[in-house]
Amino acid sequence: MAVMSIGRTDPRPLTVDDLARMPDDGRRYELVDGRLDVSPAPVFPHSVVDTRLTWHLVNQVPKGYMPISAPGINLNADRTHHRIPDLAVIRRQDCESPYLTRPPVLAIEIMSPESVFRDNHTKRREYAEFGIESYWIINPAPDKTGIMEFRLQDGTYHEVQQVFGESVFATTSPLELRLVPYWLTADDESWTERLGGE
Repeated sequence: MAVMSIGRTDPRPLTVDDLARMPDDGRRYELVDGRLDVSPAPVFPHSVVDTRLTWHLVNQVPKGYMPISAPGINLNADRTHHRIPDLAVIRRQDCESPYLTRPPVLAIEIMSPESVFRDNHTKRREYAEFGIESYWIINPAPDKTGIMEFRLQDGTYHEVQQVFGESVFATTSPLELRLVPYWLTADDESWTERLGGE
């Protein structure tokens, strides 16, 4: 089977080295078993949620952990399976360059219309197989912003909770955190005071 790679047909699977040849066009280039998986650049509501959640995590995670936006993660040793979660929390001791090779403690995906299946099924399975202990999927719909939390148990994710709107999302794994989904998207400058649910 041939794999398409920027203007040529190549019989070998792509690796992260091939990603350096991808255009710098704002899209997200990932690899699935040596095949290119391309996502469009995030839209504004996605970026708002990403920014607010990153801000909240930076202010809440304990020492020894680090929130990071869009880290590249090599999910296998031959570097043909590469994913980029929207956000992650890693142990500081697991920092690597250019890409992570050890599981974050938390991966977060912000859903978009074209990523519903990928986030709920494909990445959910891949992240569980890689050993990421917690996985959140955020639905940024302004009328019903929500968070689904999954925790790894016996190699698969189990849903722990779904929280929507102005209800408080509270978790203790992999770190203790509270937030109100509504304030991830609300058009109100007071979100900084209200996002944590205080």
